[in-house]
Amino acid sequence: MPSEGAWDERHPPPTELLDDCVHCGFCLPTCPTYVLWGEEMDSPRGRIYLMAEGHDGEPLSEPMVTHFDRCLGCMACVTACPSGVQYDRLIEATRAQVERRFPRSARERALRSLVFKTFPYPRRLHALRPFLRAYQKSGLRLPLPAKLTAMQRLLPPLGPASPVAELTPARGPRRARVGMLLGCVQREFFADVNAATVRVLTAEGCDVVAPSVQGCCGALSLHMGREDEAVRFAKRLIATFEPLGLDVIVVNAAGCGSAMKDYGWLLRDEAGWASRGAAFSAKVRDVSEWLVELGPGATRHALDVSVAYHDACHLAHAQRITSAPRELLRAIPGVEIREIEEAAICCGSAGVYNLLQPQAAGELGARKAANVAATGADVLVTANPGCLMQIRTALADRGIPMRLAHIVEVLDASIRRDPTLLGP
Repeated sequence: MPSEGAWDERHPPPTELLDDCVHCGFCLPTCPTYVLWGEEMDSPRGRIYLMAEGHDGEPLSEPMVTHFDRCLGCMACVTACPSGVQYDRLIEATRAQVERRFPRSARERALRSLVFKTFPYPRRLHALRPFLRAYQKSGLRLPLPAKLTAMQRLLPPLGPASPVAELTPARGPRRARVGMLLGCVQREFFADVNAATVRVLTAEGCDVVAPSVQGCCGALSLHMGREDEAVRFAKRLIATFEPLGLDVIVVNAAGCGSAMKDYGWLLRDEAGWASRGAAFSAKVRDVSEWLVELGPGATRHALDVSVAYHDACHLAHAQRITSAPRELLRAIPGVEIREIEEAAICCGSAGVYNLLQPQAAGELGARKAANVAATGADVLVTANPGCLMQIRTALADRGIPMRLAHIVEVLDASIRRDPTLLGP
């Protein structure tokens, strides 16, 4: 391939996948950035056109990179495409090229360095917690640049740390031995979700193994083009869980699950690791997927509550899981599910998108908040920590009082017969 083009020889966006796009436009109504701006180059087919231009000798320019950066990676276009275009593979390959070959400004490099030296490292996040809690309690709001202000506003209320035990035995007869991903942001900012996940799994007859030494799964790095970093994280996680004799590995964060199910592909060039990655991925289940597969054992008690269920993009589009969460909610007596308009349109979280592209993320968050409020539901329920942070902030901006919960928190409240677990 010509060296003067946008791409180097290390896994450029594959031409055979680019050629699958027939530019029909079915993706346009589901693409968040196209919906916002109506700009062709901010649509999947427009970005595919730019990828093809890179093969034809077009250099990797700032305008081209801007259009790639504006993509949320939500994969709604993959679900919508009648031609089966693998846009997920294309944008991941493109972002890895951009990461290696495009010189960003000093300010942008500094921000990205801050994000990626902090969020994928649970110990570093844990060390920050006391300072963040004190800052929240003080009520202070420091004047910061826009992207750091976004970080400040998205931080959820932090309670005391509550670590998960290395092994929590099943309640009653054991039905399975499951590993549990603790996550990074999930572990430190949403400890209640992890605690509820353990309670639900053990109530359903699962021994839960959650090694404290586990690190990041690599999802944030993979989705932002930091391929080598993602590979390192994936290898460490596989090595941590492999010897534990697990039936499945349960994940309660949609973005993490989508990355972990793709380890065989991520590690395709790593000698001896591709098969290990594929075997690991075969055991990965989203918590809602696993609970449906396992079947109910614990009694569901009634909850008199209406629920607006938000499809996290990496659960609905990347993992193609939409029915399992609804099936779990419908099985709880008294729960009424209310669907959200424009369900396929991302809320604007998208990993760290709301930190790197706060204006676009804010517009999408406001749009999602309006659609959520229109349901009149008591509780917004989803399956991803990023979505919870993004939608909570967007609802607060509009002055809409609404409870928010992860789906396992709803199940936990039902099994424990305690509706107060869903908040006031």
